[in-house]
Amino acid sequence: MTDSTASHPSAITDLLVIGAGPTGLACAIEAQRRGFSAVLVDKGCLCNSLFHYPAHMTFFTTPELLEIGDIPFSSPNQKPSRNEALEYYRKVAEHYRLDVRQYETVDSVTGSNGNFTVHTTDRFGRAFHHHARKLVIATGYYDLPNYMNIPGEDLPKVKHYYDEPHPYYDLDVLVIGGKNSAAIAALELWRHGARVTLVHRGKEMHRHVKYWILPDINNRIKNGEVTAHFNSTVTQITEDAVTLATPQGTLTLPNQFVFALTGYHPDFEFIERLGVQLDAANDRRPVCDPATLESNVPGIYLAGVIVAGERTNEIFIENGRFHGKQIAESLMKSLGKSTETNALILDEVRHIEANLRNQE
Repeated sequence: MTDSTASHPSAITDLLVIGAGPTGLACAIEAQRRGFSAVLVDKGCLCNSLFHYPAHMTFFTTPELLEIGDIPFSSPNQKPSRNEALEYYRKVAEHYRLDVRQYETVDSVTGSNGNFTVHTTDRFGRAFHHHARKLVIATGYYDLPNYMNIPGEDLPKVKHYYDEPHPYYDLDVLVIGGKNSAAIAALELWRHGARVTLVHRGKEMHRHVKYWILPDINNRIKNGEVTAHFNSTVTQITEDAVTLATPQGTLTLPNQFVFALTGYHPDFEFIERLGVQLDAANDRRPVCDPATLESNVPGIYLAGVIVAGERTNEIFIENGRFHGKQIAESLMKSLGKSTETNALILDEVRHIEANLRNQE
């Protein structure tokens, strides 16, 4: 992996991938395996969204369904942990010698198909310019919370990401939401000594809560160990309290921390700035060819959860990881490299991969 501050203003790469999560990595890998050069740019670290998952999170899936680049994901656990996944994806990036420019925020994209320029800024305000023939947008959705837009939501005690339970021991904590993340946070916080109140606008916990989590949270609520207010919303947050609108009326509770786990959404504004059209009648799904994943803007491809628009529960690592192959196959046809040339490059790449495996 290259230094995040490296810049090659005169070079042009075949493919630039915006977003260095598992799907973005898969896109770069599949392009490289077919003989194309690839660069990834991310405003955070490698697998930035995954890094910001709860520290002790366990995936709901098995290791082989998280694999990319034909690299086995070895784990002693039936369901791998966040830390195991981070280590796995680091090893994959290292194995394929991926060129990842970390901590560069994409400010704008200029140019057109065959000659794009991606303008970025690093943590210190320095500007960089990356030139590429094709682009992939694989920015995910976890970086943008769904805000409630209520008074006090900007207080420092309000968090839209749950991390770990220890700092909230013996404190009054409010968890807002009714899906998996809210249920897991409420349970962990209660088990580590926090006084937990859960608020959800629905009549009960969401039906999509995993089958092994749902009875646990329901029993904690039934036993009064976690206080729950359903069909309720938060109307105000202050330094020392929260105000709820409940079926029984207005309720004010003492509070030190709030976890507003109300979901996340893709960066639709950025996508539209690129000229990609969103289908307002179809959950704001970006317009793209389902076979190639090329958008209505020639040369700009979409990958991962953003393909589903607002329906963020349709695409995960398990199925988004295959988008790289679709895009790479399209690159084979559009970038004009001969089949013979690509075959020779592919043979060389496979030879290098075999040598690397033998060294491991």
